[in-house]
Amino acid sequence: MKIKVSIVIPIYNVEKYLRQCLDSVVNQTLKELEIICVDDGSTDNSGKICDEYALKDKRIKVIHKENGGYGKAMNVGFDNARGEYIGIVEPDDYILNNMYEKLYSFCVNNNLDFIKSDFCEVNGENKKILKFDETNELYYKVINPSEHIDILKNHGTNWCGIYKNDFIKKFHIKHNETPGASYQDNGFWFLTNMYALRTMFIPDVFYMYRIDNPNSSIQNKEKVFCIKTEYDYIRDILENNPNLKENFLSIYQYRKFLNYVFTFRRIHIKLKKDFLKVFKKEFKQAYQNKEIDKTLFSKKDLIKFYMVIKCPIIYYYIYLIRQKFFTKTN
Repeated sequence: MKIKVSIVIPIYNVEKYLRQCLDSVVNQTLKELEIICVDDGSTDNSGKICDEYALKDKRIKVIHKENGGYGKAMNVGFDNARGEYIGIVEPDDYILNNMYEKLYSFCVNNNLDFIKSDFCEVNGENKKILKFDETNELYYKVINPSEHIDILKNHGTNWCGIYKNDFIKKFHIKHNETPGASYQDNGFWFLTNMYALRTMFIPDVFYMYRIDNPNSSIQNKEKVFCIKTEYDYIRDILENNPNLKENFLSIYQYRKFLNYVFTFRRIHIKLKKDFLKVFKKEFKQAYQNKEIDKTLFSKKDLIKFYMVIKCPIIYYYIYLIRQKFFTKTN
């Protein structure tokens, strides 16, 4: 059987959600699948659940390994993928049953390096659809990201699409493997956009992205400088590829700024001032090196930018005041 899509599921201690995730994958209308469950040293029943499903479905391959972090688990999964395209499903999420049939059809018919769709945030009983393009002008078009870098201003998600396996291997696209780090999906997202020539976005919603898992890495407020590590990783690749650097350095700085703002908001209050020191230093240097394209920033974000590089303590206290006001009003 020709494997049309390999689905990589990186798994660590998600027994509460894993059955719903696996059920949604094995019940896809596209049957020519390979399902690679990478058990990254789980200490709960996640590994046993994977083995249970593998006994019932020969398409499932379970890889048990010592805990090495998200990036390592993803790379192990991708290295073992034999499908024409590769998809990603996070183990606490779930997908609609026609997701891969539709994505694969678009990819084959348009010879795409990757395709992505809109997705839905799930918070308990509440669901919110997040669109890639609010204008609806970019959907169903074959896009070369280097010619339309504005598309990198939109959602930086990896799991709502599929990627041509030959494309991933040709450019040696990997996840960063820094042990214990977070944000390791940022590098993969950026690299796939930098190297791709033919991409597409569609407005269909297949992927249910859970934001109410209290054990999710996005809830970990202690990994303060992991975002810096990830963007250093991307910067090293840009520095070694002058053409990529010329095309993508400005959008790299824009995305980095947004991620630093996000990180500042979520880390513990005791760590915010230390993080701001790094925040200021890096973007003041970027500004002096003329790496900032102000046209990419909204007016609101541009105000934040200048505040960070010129007077970060004001940025710090404005944040505290807003948080205090928000808490009182809620």
